[in-house]
Amino acid sequence: MSVRVLLVDDERLIRAGLRAIVDSEPDLTVVGEASDGAEVPGLVGQLRPDVVLMDVRMPAVDGIRATEHLLSTVEDPPKVIVVTTFENDDYVYDALLAGASGFLLKRARPEEIVAGIRTVLAGDSLLFPAAIRGMAARRAPGAAAPLDFLTERERDVLRLMAAGLSNGEIAAELFLGLQTVKTHVGNVLSKLGARDRTQAVIRAYESGFVRPTG
Repeated sequence: MSVRVLLVDDERLIRAGLRAIVDSEPDLTVVGEASDGAEVPGLVGQLRPDVVLMDVRMPAVDGIRATEHLLSTVEDPPKVIVVTTFENDDYVYDALLAGASGFLLKRARPEEIVAGIRTVLAGDSLLFPAAIRGMAARRAPGAAAPLDFLTERERDVLRLMAAGLSNGEIAAELFLGLQTVKTHVGNVLSKLGARDRTQAVIRAYESGFVRPTG
């Protein structure tokens, strides 16, 4: 069964380019398009996409508000990937805080866009962790929060998640089984009240538990 993708961007040429890229893959299908975030709730209810590629800057309802509304009102909502021109855009950071699972650059190569969709669907790794660190550096609090409600192992796992490691890479780094790592990741998400690992990493930076570097 094909992965269903909804495109949301106010530029028709961008939507056409994304459609061509997505529809060229045998396991991905564009099921609809929108030119503004205001159209998203109705289209999601009608088309039931698995993934929404969401422009972050739109004239009426931007990607941040559209993402917040979608993830707070739709039962079993689709994954949201924000699409942006600039990787250090504060709008992107706010969209990730709102619950978007990752972001892609409009200038990304077709294979990067396809890989990004599949990565977010798998829920296995954070898109562009270096860029996330850069955005977080501008908002880092003065004092670190210890997150004592996490176990020592869960804190280790969260630090490696913030570094962009996949579950398999975390397992190798900590000499743990893959299923054990998945359990720890699930516990971290639950305790942080995060929808997915991207939001967990954002909250780790927001609290100061993980300090931006570079």
